[in-house]
Amino acid sequence: MGGDTGAGMRDVQHAHDFAVISYLTAGGRLTTGGRTLTVAPGDVLVVAPGEVMGPFEMPMRLNGWGVSFTPDALGPDVPGAYLAWRAHPLLFPFVRGGATGALRLSVPVEARPEWEARIRTLRRELAERADGHREAALAHLVLLLVEVSRLAADVVDDLRVNAEPLLAEVFAVIEERYPQPLSLRDVARAVSITPGHLTSTVRRRTGRTVQEWITERRMVQARRLLAATALPVGEVGRLVGYPDPGYFARVFGRANGVSPARWRGGR
Repeated sequence: MGGDTGAGMRDVQHAHDFAVISYLTAGGRLTTGGRTLTVAPGDVLVVAPGEVMGPFEMPMRLNGWGVSFTPDALGPDVPGAYLAWRAHPLLFPFVRGGATGALRLSVPVEARPEWEARIRTLRRELAERADGHREAALAHLVLLLVEVSRLAADVVDDLRVNAEPLLAEVFAVIEERYPQPLSLRDVARAVSITPGHLTSTVRRRTGRTVQEWITERRMVQARRLLAATALPVGEVGRLVGYPDPGYFARVFGRANGVSPARWRGGR
């Protein structure tokens, strides 16, 4: 999390493997998901993991704030990644953002001081690390997500009404079966539609393929097991659906930028 984004970022394309909420206090233009957006002071960008952002056309100093997090920050009961929208409606705007590159929202003028104060308080808790800072930071994050969800209510309701039944079925199948061998055809068979139709519908609605969702769910659980247990890397891979240790290591490396062993060692 940080503020006061500098001009050096203007021409850089980048992507993150975590969710990002950007609150802007200056305007400009940026490219996301192949679209160019004109942003204004008070705009909020809800950016799903993996979305490519940039290049930027901004003032020499773009004042604003960015808050990044992974869904497991919300607690151990989150089932994993952005499948979690069914259990945690606060994450639903990020599913919608993934379908468009970034979801752009606007904070009313009268609410902007409160937004900035909340983000500054969250930043202070993380920087000072006083007793109870984790609990305090989580509380402020949840309040921020509540505000984002309220701003996104119309967009989110549209997605719930028009896409929830199919997405709910798809995500339920992935959640139940990700530790086993699972393919696009398996998911399509389980929800009784053709693989081609399933692929186009899920990509259109969420910005990701079914296989990407399967991998995302597996990676969340793999990271948890690597962090919380002393299980051998190969066993972690087997428990999340990759019986071949070498293949698990390659998939993990592509998704996380480091090998499973290095990720565990860097915790």
